[in-house]
Amino acid sequence: MVRKRWVVGGVAAASATGAAIWAAPLAADPDGIKDCGPEVAKLAFDKVQADAAAEPDWVQAGGTINDESCLSRTAIRGIVAPATEAQLADTLAYARANTLPVTAAGAKHSMGGQAFAKGGVVIDMRRMNAVRFDREARTITVGAGARWHDIQNKIHPEFAIKAMQSTDVFTVGGSIAVNAHGMDHRAGAMMGSIRALRVMLADGRVVTASREENPDLFRHVVGGYGLFGIVTEATLDVVPNDIYQSSRAVIATKDFPKTFAALEADPDIGLTYTHLSTAPGSLLEEALVYRYTKVPDEAGLERAPLSEVGAVKLRRLTVNMSKRADWLKSLKWWTEKNIEHRIESCTVTRAQAMRDGEACLVSRNDPMHDSVPYLYNDLRGETDILHEYFVPRAALLPFVADLRAVFKRRKTNLLNASIRAVEKEENALSYAPEPAFSVVLYINQPTDAAGNAEMDRLTRELIDLTAKHGGRFFLPYQLHYSGEQLRRAYPEFDAFVVEKRKWDPEGLFRNRWYDRYAEST
Repeated sequence: MVRKRWVVGGVAAASATGAAIWAAPLAADPDGIKDCGPEVAKLAFDKVQADAAAEPDWVQAGGTINDESCLSRTAIRGIVAPATEAQLADTLAYARANTLPVTAAGAKHSMGGQAFAKGGVVIDMRRMNAVRFDREARTITVGAGARWHDIQNKIHPEFAIKAMQSTDVFTVGGSIAVNAHGMDHRAGAMMGSIRALRVMLADGRVVTASREENPDLFRHVVGGYGLFGIVTEATLDVVPNDIYQSSRAVIATKDFPKTFAALEADPDIGLTYTHLSTAPGSLLEEALVYRYTKVPDEAGLERAPLSEVGAVKLRRLTVNMSKRADWLKSLKWWTEKNIEHRIESCTVTRAQAMRDGEACLVSRNDPMHDSVPYLYNDLRGETDILHEYFVPRAALLPFVADLRAVFKRRKTNLLNASIRAVEKEENALSYAPEPAFSVVLYINQPTDAAGNAEMDRLTRELIDLTAKHGGRFFLPYQLHYSGEQLRRAYPEFDAFVVEKRKWDPEGLFRNRWYDRYAEST
């Protein structure tokens, strides 16, 4: 009996040790910026002529650059990080003199090379990050390189951002370049909260773009992928940092339209988003609706300082485990439904005694103050890719049903799926020419040739599926789609290119996306 216990105990210990060894890489912090994808040859450049513009102060001369996909490695002339508009203008002069394409980059979270061009000069905007707050006007004026994370810290606890992306890792310039949207279903996308932009044009002039001044430039710069000029500064609306009670409801996805209609009709709902099940047994058929309902603040409730996300290793482990097996995807979904809200941080003083997550009080800034550190990992040979599809609101349920069939057939390694509401957007290359629901997908793929080929096939099929339901796809992601698919979704694309050439006749501002799809225009 004793021997048997030793054997059982030894097996259990060995199993536990094996599990710990297996899990350790899944929870580990990354040891640097993840870089994968095929190697590319570095480029050789002639030295600038003596009578041309002065050589910039390179922070990287030559070499390559990549983006968040880690699949877009590109050889470049180099990277410059200006701190002033004068330094930026000097860099543009150098690029013009040497016929080099120019791109502006922030956090480089686009996933198809939209932040750089082959052989180009990359402008790292992150040193242009000043934040000026005008309490009386309820605006902030920020450098394009400022991150939402830092802006929130600057205006908290009294004020909050009106419209921003759902996480805070992005720069303002990047969010403007794609006309990003977020959790506030009433505020609309970035365009609706912009008072004015300072834009440096290809010839080095700086102009103001707004609804009143250079309005046509304004609607092309917002959502214009950096192709019309470089935004150096933006003046944005801010709103009171309201107190919300957070709550959640698990529903059948088929009930989402009526659930959302009720949320939209309630003026006290300030933020909302919805996660769809990625568990194989209920894939996209079950939904978890998150709601943030404004509560009265007559007593002047104290907003706690913004805090960083906790339990990062545990969260990272949960995400990465779900990539490995269907039953682990089911476990992740069960945890989100039954456990996650019980450990939610209540950040408003009165809520400290209200430990049940269903009664948690938070400020508006809190749900969006998430730099998603748990999504970064050190796993080699794989990467996680975003997709986003916009469909007319009446088409959501048939679209999701077709989406589920595609994922089942292709055995797609889907990590996350969510729904957000967007309003009609008026920018020149609008993803929402009418009110729509966006379906955001986060998909794991191998980084080898087979993984890329499968993602190519999947992307094209999903774009065709979206077109079938009268929708459009978001452009800041991988460039697997054809020119025909792009122009079918965005029939205004060729007019967009023609307008770009009016503002930038020499084609100074370019990126991999533009070079691929604008050639035939």
